[in-house]
Formats: sequence, structure tokens, C-alpha cells
Amino acid sequence: MSMDACCLVRRHLHPPPQLPPLQRLTIGRRCRRRGVTIAVACCSTAPDHHRERPWESYDRDIQPHAGSDLARSLQLLADMQATGMRPSAAAYARLIRALARAGRTLEAEALLLEMRHLGLRPDAAHYNALLEGLLARAHLRLADRLLLQMADDGVARNRRTYMLLLDAYARAGRLEDSWWVLGEMKRRGVRLGTAGYSTLVRLYRDSGMWKKATDLILEMQELGVELDVKIYNGLIDTFGKYGQLADARGVFEKMRGQGIKPDIATWNALIRWHCRVGNMKRALRFLAAMQEEGMYPDPKIFITIISRLGEQGKWDELKELFDKMRNRGFKESGAIYAVLVDIYGQYGHFRDAQECVAALKAENLQLSPSIFCVLANAYAQQGLCEQTVSVLQLMEAEGIEPNLVMLNLLINAFSTAGRHVEALAVFQHIKDSGMSPDVVTYTTLMKAFMRVKRYEKVSEIYSEMERAGCTPDRKAREMLHDASVTMDQMG
Repeated sequence: MSMDACCLVRRHLHPPPQLPPLQRLTIGRRCRRRGVTIAVACCSTAPDHHRERPWESYDRDIQPHAGSDLARSLQLLADMQATGMRPSAAAYARLIRALARAGRTLEAEALLLEMRHLGLRPDAAHYNALLEGLLARAHLRLADRLLLQMADDGVARNRRTYMLLLDAYARAGRLEDSWWVLGEMKRRGVRLGTAGYSTLVRLYRDSGMWKKATDLILEMQELGVELDVKIYNGLIDTFGKYGQLADARGVFEKMRGQGIKPDIATWNALIRWHCRVGNMKRALRFLAAMQEEGMYPDPKIFITIISRLGEQGKWDELKELFDKMRNRGFKESGAIYAVLVDIYGQYGHFRDAQECVAALKAENLQLSPSIFCVLANAYAQQGLCEQTVSVLQLMEAEGIEPNLVMLNLLINAFSTAGRHVEALAVFQHIKDSGMSPDVVTYTTLMKAFMRVKRYEKVSEIYSEMERAGCTPDRKAREMLHDASVTMDQMG
């Protein structure tokens, strides 16, 4: 990495925070897994805080606090263990679920091991709680190992187990695993239900199997499964993604004919896919209908509208849209969208980031991380690196710390501009700051090296993503395949 790249990142981004030393844990058993020490209980308390408190009081208080005040529940657990008592199986389940949902899967697994050590047999609820946390963070290999442990303990998988697996495998694009789950559910007589079919629609969409979506509608109707707005949205999105817009509109009309009211996701999908093929007449018609329902598209959709109308030179139509939005009293979104139009510019003349923020302040709009993300994303899509960095600086000036989403946008800006060295420098800053890169981070960095034809680095980043326990998505797998094929052709 060149010194210029490192200096750029250090100059514009704060150095990683120095973490204070951890307090010594004096209560709770520790277990060691993969070289990581895991504390089961929280920090110790003074002895006089837990004298003569009955078991029922501890156990009763641990459970409600687990969802709302996890630190409090762990403190109670520490106090309870200090007196030689242990919580009930129900309390363990609450704690495991809360820790897993908070991303503290090592501690959640430690509690599960603690249960087994104490002779409390974990049931499906305990395993599902930990499984949910592992799958939410795409730790699929650890999830597979947990399933094996579940089978070894003689704990049967239930409907919740299968639905968690199906959802995770569908999101990760693991088609064969998804079919296995569906086969297991059918063999055991577990019905999919509305949520399951919604996941299946998403799986068809992401796997290019849009034709099966039509058969799926008939199957649901024959089984008497209620089609809700989420399933209809998935079908519209599936047909739209593969250019079957007539089918998408047909599903939309059927949805309304059955009395199901479209939500924001419905309108966003219809607008997005019609913009994609350049059918702005229909896209604007859907936008008008959406506004009549009192709803407005999210900024990303509006960016798409701006881009398409800008390419066609229809800036008068954009101005008319803004005027209508303001007349309807939707002033705040109108201000955000107007700034985005200024960013894209009528003829590529982009406004300075400071002027954009000043315009938002002039509208008395409360600045938030999401607004800064919108601004940064607009610049990043155009490869305007310095302006993207400027947004991060303005964000910090407002007392808002840049998060992983913002730094991913900065990597994307450098990637779009072909500045892979700076993109790598931001990636290193993310790791030095103690953040965990996600699949978007790795995929965007892979794209940066694809653009400059550094195909060997694409493979290295992909391998690092897997070592970090982050499951590659379909885009990452496609880039790895393209890079490998190109290197083979080059000899």
C-alpha cells in the first residue's frame, strides 16, 4: 500500500479508538474454544449485594431484563452464581437468545455448554436461540456444527429450526441446502406457511428461477396458503428483476383485486424495475399513484428516477415532481431529493458537499446518519472520492461517528474511480478501528481490484472473507469465477 493512500485515509478518518483494559472477571466459569477465552458471567459485585436473596427472585428478574437490559441480566447471573445457585432452563434460554441477537455468540455458546455441564438438558428453544444468532451473522459453518451437536444430544429440530435454516440458506444463495431443508420439512410433515413461501419466492428470485414463481402461486392457492403483501412484493420483485414487467403488473393488479393494500416496498419495486428498462412513463405513473396513497419512495429509488430522467434530459419533469411533493406538504423529503438532483447536476456540474449540507440546514432538517449516507452514496456512485470523504468529515463535525456503512460507501467511491490502493487503505482502517468488515465490504473491495484487472487480489480477498467467517454472496462468487476464468485464459 502506498504512503499516499495511507496518508489520505489517516488525514480524513479518525484513528482507531484505544480500548481501555478489561476489568478482571472474578465470577463465572470460563471455557476455551478456538483459542478464545469466553466469560460466562459479567463483572463481579460486592458480596453484600446478593445476601439472602431467594432463588425465585434471581430467576424471575433475569428473564424480563434479558431482552431490554442484557447487562442487568448478566449482573444478576453473576450474583446468582456467586451464591452457589444456578438459573432455570427458561432463564438460560432467554439469556442465550439475548446474547445471540446482540452478536455475542461466543458467550451464548458458553452458556449452552454451561447448561450441559450442570446437567440441564438444552432443548430446541436453546439451540434455536443460538442458531438464530449464528445465522444472522452468516456464520454458516458454526451453525452446521451446532446442528450436529443438536443431533448428538438427541434434540429434534422443529419448525422454527427449519425456518431459520431456510431463510439463512436462501439469503446466502445455498440452493442445494435450501432444497434439503424443504425436503426435510416435507418428509416430517412441517408446512411452509406464509413466511416460508415468502422465503421461497426470494430464493427463486436470487437464483434466476423466475418461471417457478408462477407455479408457486398456484401451489399456494391449492394449499390454501394466504398470500400476504410480503409474498406479493417478492413476486413483483422477482418478475421485475428478470424483465417480466407485464407479469409484475399482473401480480400487482391481482394483489389490489384481493383487497391487499400495496406498501412502500410494492411501489418501490414497480418504480425501480420500470426505471431499469427506461420505461419512465410507467415509472412516473406509479410514483404519482404512490404519492396519492400518501407514500414516497426511499432515496435510493429516487436516485434511480433522477438518473434516468437526467440521462433523458427531462429536468423540467423533475422540478415539477418536487413542486408537487412540496404542495402535498412533504417538505423534508423534497429537500433531500432536491439536494440529490443538485449532486447529479443537469450537465455533470456537481455541488460541493458543504453546500448540500447547508441547503438541508436551511430547510431546518435534522441531520442524521441516514441523510449523510444518502449524500455519500450519491457521490460514491459517481466515483467522486474527495466529495465522499468530505461528507464523512462533515458528519464527524456534526458529532456523528462514521459507521461501517459510510466506510463501505467510501470504498465504493474509490472503487468506481479505479483507485484501488485508497480503497484498500480504507479497508485496513476498518479493521484497525475494531470494526468487522461485512460481505458488502469484501465484495466492494473485490470490485475495486476487478476494475484495475488485479485478478489475483480478488481471489485473496475472497479467501480472507471466508476465513473471517463471512459467507460470500452471489455477487462475490460471480466475481471470483470471472477472475479465475480470466487468469486461466491469461495463462
